[in-house]
Amino acid sequence: MKRKGLVKKVLFYTVAAVVAVVTIAFALVYTYQDKIIALFVTEANKHIKTKVEVGTISLSLLDKFPQVAVSLDKVNVVEAVPESAEPLAKLSKLYFTFSIWDVLRGKYNVNELYLEDGAIFVKVLKDGSVNYEIIKTDTTATANNDFAFNLEQIELNRVAIHYTDLKLNQAYEVDAHQLQAALAIDPEAIGIEAKGDATINTIKLSSGEYFKGKRVTLNAALAIDRINKSITLDPSVVNVENAAYEVAGRINFAETTELDLKLNGKNTSIQSLLSLLPQHITKEFNQYRSDGDVYFSGSVKGKISAKHNPEITFSFGCRNATFYHPDVKQRLEKLSFEGSFTNGTNQNASTSALVLKNLKGSLNNRTFTGNVSYKNFKNPTVAFDARGMVDVAYVLGLLQLKQVRSGSGLADVQIAFSGNFNEFKERPGNSTLHTSGDITLHNVSLHLADLPLPITGMYGNFMFKRNDVAVSNFKGKLGESDFALNGMFNNVMAWLLLKNQRLLVDADFSSYNLNFDQLLREELNTPASARESNSGYRLEVSPDIAFNLEASVRKMKFRRFKGENIKGAVTLRNQVITTPNISFNAMGGNFAVRGSIDARQRNHIKVSTASKINHMSVDSLFYVFENFNQDFILDRHLRGSLTANIISDVYLDNQLNPKTNLLEAEIEATVRNGQLINFAPMQKMSTFVKRSELANMRFSELHNNFYIQQRTIYIPEMDIRTNLSPLPSVSISGMHTFDQDMDYKIKMPLFQKRRPDKDAVFGVVAEDTDAGNSMLFLTLKGKENNFKLAYDDERVRAKIKDDLKQEGQEIKQILKGKKPVKKEKTVELEEGEYFDFN
Repeated sequence: MKRKGLVKKVLFYTVAAVVAVVTIAFALVYTYQDKIIALFVTEANKHIKTKVEVGTISLSLLDKFPQVAVSLDKVNVVEAVPESAEPLAKLSKLYFTFSIWDVLRGKYNVNELYLEDGAIFVKVLKDGSVNYEIIKTDTTATANNDFAFNLEQIELNRVAIHYTDLKLNQAYEVDAHQLQAALAIDPEAIGIEAKGDATINTIKLSSGEYFKGKRVTLNAALAIDRINKSITLDPSVVNVENAAYEVAGRINFAETTELDLKLNGKNTSIQSLLSLLPQHITKEFNQYRSDGDVYFSGSVKGKISAKHNPEITFSFGCRNATFYHPDVKQRLEKLSFEGSFTNGTNQNASTSALVLKNLKGSLNNRTFTGNVSYKNFKNPTVAFDARGMVDVAYVLGLLQLKQVRSGSGLADVQIAFSGNFNEFKERPGNSTLHTSGDITLHNVSLHLADLPLPITGMYGNFMFKRNDVAVSNFKGKLGESDFALNGMFNNVMAWLLLKNQRLLVDADFSSYNLNFDQLLREELNTPASARESNSGYRLEVSPDIAFNLEASVRKMKFRRFKGENIKGAVTLRNQVITTPNISFNAMGGNFAVRGSIDARQRNHIKVSTASKINHMSVDSLFYVFENFNQDFILDRHLRGSLTANIISDVYLDNQLNPKTNLLEAEIEATVRNGQLINFAPMQKMSTFVKRSELANMRFSELHNNFYIQQRTIYIPEMDIRTNLSPLPSVSISGMHTFDQDMDYKIKMPLFQKRRPDKDAVFGVVAEDTDAGNSMLFLTLKGKENNFKLAYDDERVRAKIKDDLKQEGQEIKQILKGKKPVKKEKTVELEEGEYFDFN
């Protein structure tokens, strides 16, 4: 019990002593805070030569316990540049600390500095001056003073550091999450040990951007020789993500800054190596990861100034490594290569070079080899060679290309490439680019992002020579359509690599089936983001493609049209497709066409053709062309064999909707062995002919020229000889608009026996065979579903006038003793009377 009581007493007195000390400390701090703050301000003003704005200054024992801290809130330090108001530092908190025992002794030695929640802006101006020289004298040399600065440690918490060198055109941006620097300062040297973690937002040098967004951990030791102006960096470790780099060497800043640094990688990976290179080179590969033995070493040596860059040399490589994208299963395995980077003899972007040699690896258990070089970062010359059998799906899965959604098949690759991009851009037609080798496809399929229709079953060989590619037996399918090409693809590399370059294809093209319903349908040939409607067609001809094709197509389909044995030559230049001779079979006959499709104006496509049609089925023609958008005379009403010559100009928008107001055509047509079946206007003639005969009116031949202009079909007068004995011939002329307004003139012979109850309507027509045939003149006017047959009084008057004139001629002939010619009789009706035929 005595022992237990003793422990309690010890604990009690210990706690009491601590409380007493803390109480005394608080009392002392409270008692002397005004004096300490005044001393701090006085000492600071002695040594700081720029304006410092502070919200409040206070003394705290708790903020940095057990140290006493002079706390400055909302600090703004103006940069040391004449007449400038820009900040050198803006911080929420700034702490200067000293020991509690200093308070008891009355001597205050500031040994720690804390910077929290803010930003520091360090600059080197174009003239070489700096904005951070804000100290008047050496703070460590203060004598005979109650308050002195003798910093032994500096700590940065959540401070953004911006360093800009306008003279060297460099910029560094670092977020210091927590960085600590232990200082050992004497008149001749400063020793620094620094550790902590930060994020390098960017390091911008004149030749590129490095370390963008990289998390780093620092553990470094260096000595600054203040007399000889040099820095000796002991072997220090910088961790970049999961990789560690050991840095050692010397920096001399007596005059022009001179570097002599060595860098060795530990636990490095491909992504950590890529992070050291400019972002414009590596941005496509930043998401990739690697496993395996990756090594790295390098050096930086030489002067650094506005006129000088140090010599940078790195060597790196890997053995039996794996390279992969974290979001996919595909991996590049058993990878090995030897790499190097140097900024060259002139230590700038123009002499910089990146080289990968003896590149070997395995893709889905298929080996490949190659070499890559990238020289002159300012004016790049690229060279590479590759050899291997490539699994297309595996490679696409590894590369994650936005332009290609998926793929399959094999590609046997044996290719070499070299060239300077800028020279090639200036002179793409010259031999500035060199390619050789070939690629052979084996059942390759691709689903492209910009083309909803998949390209499947591709086979063929592509042989590269400079800027051109020879294509042999290139076969495949685009949706339901198939194709086969043999020939030359000229200017291929320029078309692939440069803008506004034209690909010229000179080849033989063949196909068993072309389905233009698919090929021209907008939802199947246009990405969703570029579609103008959810249905319909779309035709756009690229200005960057030209071709000369000798085409042979077994079958072709578009809407109701089906053609066979299409043959001929087709040329594309400057968005104009032309053909001197296309022939094909369709609708029971054959076509021969020459003409052009001018697609230079996106929504004003002009189709000009001269066509010859032989022995085509008329009802099939009307069916295929959907009765030409009218329902007056339909495919079920017609039979016969059509022969025609057609010259036309048709205008369309890019969705293949016709601009009928601009359509012009001239048609010379002959229909043989024709039939007019159950045609409503003919049924109106039942007064003259039996209705059963009118149901199937036959004619041996019809020949006429037709004209289309301003949405109107013009029909010159034509005679139709029929199989109807009461109506052996009919003469028709007139016009028919696209709005289905009709205006026809009809002339037909009138054969009938005398029937007083009927003839009274028309007047008396005598049965006088010697006197010739009686003619009936009619008009047909109105809409397709609302038309009227009427007596054509105008033509009757003209006929009577002609007859009177003819009679006068006959009298003269009789007087001269010549026999008169028989004449037609006309049926006279009351003017303006309409027929009400049953």
